[in-house]
Amino acid sequence: MAAAAVEGIVGTDQNVFAGVDSHTDTLHVAVISDNGGHLADAEFTTTPAGYAAALAFIDAHGNVTAIGVEGTSSYGAGFTRAACSRGHRVIEVNRPDRAERRRIGKSDPIDAYAAARAALSGRASSAPKYDTVTGIRALHNAARSAVKARTAALNQIGSILISAPETIRSKYGPLNSMDRTHALARIRPTGDAVHIAVLTALKALARRVKELTTEHEALTKAIDTAVTADNPGLRATYGVGPDTAAQLLITAGGNPERMRTEASFAALCGAAPVPASSGRTNRHRLSRGGDRAANAALYRIALVRMAGDARTREYAARQTAAGRTKKEIIRLLKRAIAREIFRCLTTTVNVPEIADLRPLRQSKNITLSAAARHLGVWPSRISDVERGIRRLDDLTHAYRDWLQTA
Repeated sequence: MAAAAVEGIVGTDQNVFAGVDSHTDTLHVAVISDNGGHLADAEFTTTPAGYAAALAFIDAHGNVTAIGVEGTSSYGAGFTRAACSRGHRVIEVNRPDRAERRRIGKSDPIDAYAAARAALSGRASSAPKYDTVTGIRALHNAARSAVKARTAALNQIGSILISAPETIRSKYGPLNSMDRTHALARIRPTGDAVHIAVLTALKALARRVKELTTEHEALTKAIDTAVTADNPGLRATYGVGPDTAAQLLITAGGNPERMRTEASFAALCGAAPVPASSGRTNRHRLSRGGDRAANAALYRIALVRMAGDARTREYAARQTAAGRTKKEIIRLLKRAIAREIFRCLTTTVNVPEIADLRPLRQSKNITLSAAARHLGVWPSRISDVERGIRRLDDLTHAYRDWLQTA
C-alpha cells in the first residue's frame, strides 16, 4: 500500500504541511498545501519501512514546512524520531476538541487532516517530546500499578472481613492494616469448610500485599537512582521525592527547553491562573487543564513544605492573616513551586556534595549530637543531610566549614 501511495506523484516546489494520526499498528498521513487545500492522504505501517514510505509520500508533494503529529511521545514516537532524523520540523498536536469532533466527525483521515491544519494555522506550535525519559516512565508506571494493586488487595481483605464468620472478624477486624496483613500472611487455615475457604482467601491476599509492598520499595529505589542521575538538582529540591521527580520529568519530557518560559510550564502543569474577567468583574480562576498528574505532584510538594519548611510556613501564616483560605494558599504555592521546578528542569543546579561529610565527622570522632548542638539543630537533621534525604544548602555549607575547622 505504501509503495502504491507514492507511485504516480509528480514532484513540485510548492510548500506543504503534513499531519499524522498515529495508532499502534498504523499511522494515517495527510498532506495539505500552504493555503489549506487537501492534496492526498494514505495509511502506512508503524515499522521502519512504513516510516520511510510515509516520509517519501510527504516529500513527494513539495517542500515540507512542518509535520503535525498526534502523540509524539506515545504512538507517534517512532515516526517522530524518523522524521526528525530526516531534518523535518515536527510539531506536537493535541487531538481536536470535542466541539470540533462533533461538528466534523472522526476518522483517521479526518484526524490526520486536522493535525496538518493545526500545524499550518499555528494552533499547534510545541516541539515534540524527545523520549529520553523512557526508563523513568517505565519504572514510574510499574510502581504506580504496584500501589494500585496493593490498595485493591487491602480493600478486598476489608470487604471479606465484613461478611466473614464472627470468630474471624472479631480476631482480625480490629487490627490496623499492617498488623492485620502480617497476621493473615502467617495463618494456617483450620475449621469447617467456610472458615478454611475464608482464611485461605485472606492469607493469599495478605501475601499479595506483602509481595507488592516489597516490589514497590524496590521500584522506588530504582526510580530514585534514575531521577537523581537524570536531574540531581530536581531530586535535591526540598519536598521532591522519587515519585514526584519522576512525574515532573515525564511531564517535561526529555527536552524541557521546548517550554519557552516558566509560565508555559505552569500552564502545562495546570498551575497557571486563567483569566475569568467580564464587564466589571476582574478575576482569575483555577486552571483545570494541563497534566493533572503533574499538578498533583506540585500539590504534594506544597503539602510537604507547608508541614516542614520554615519559610513556607511563614508565608502561609502571612497569607492566612490576609484572609486567604488554605485552598487559595496552596494554589499560590503551586504556582511558585512550578517556577522553581522550571529552573531545575532547564538549568544546571549545583547540588552541594555530601559524600564526604560523614567520613569527615567520623574521622574526628564527633558525634551527631555534638554536631547538632554546635549548629543549633536536631541530630536527625544532621543525619538527613549526611544521607542526602533532605537538601539544606545553608546547613550543609555551615556543617562542612565547621567540620574542617573542628
